[in-house]
Amino acid sequence: MTLRKTNQKKLIEEEIKSLHSFFDAEKLYMRVSKKNKKIGIATVYRFLKKLTEEGKIHSYSCNRKIIYSTNVRSHCHFICENCGNIKHINLKKLDFLQKEVKGDICHFQLDITGVCEKCQTKSKKPQLC
Repeated sequence: MTLRKTNQKKLIEEEIKSLHSFFDAEKLYMRVSKKNKKIGIATVYRFLKKLTEEGKIHSYSCNRKIIYSTNVRSHCHFICENCGNIKHINLKKLDFLQKEVKGDICHFQLDITGVCEKCQTKSKKPQLC
């Protein structure tokens, strides 16, 4: 699928380059629509899909939303099974996994489920009758 290089797409691309962390399509749309009211959300989604397919950006699932990044290669969470709190974890490598994968790992997403420190502390307190 080849998309024409329109002024709208140039604007979207410039905005993506200015983002240095994770972003979602809605956040990107809000930024570009302030500069060009004619840009539709569908154009933003199509352009993000194209960039993801070309490997120019990475997409991840976070809190039931798709988020994107141009420079972050991994997205990891620790999810507490008691309180549901989600904490982002900054993992750079998965050396232990590399020997299991026949090929090069480009980027990864990892969700770890357990019991957070706060919930562990609560469960250790004596129960009153």
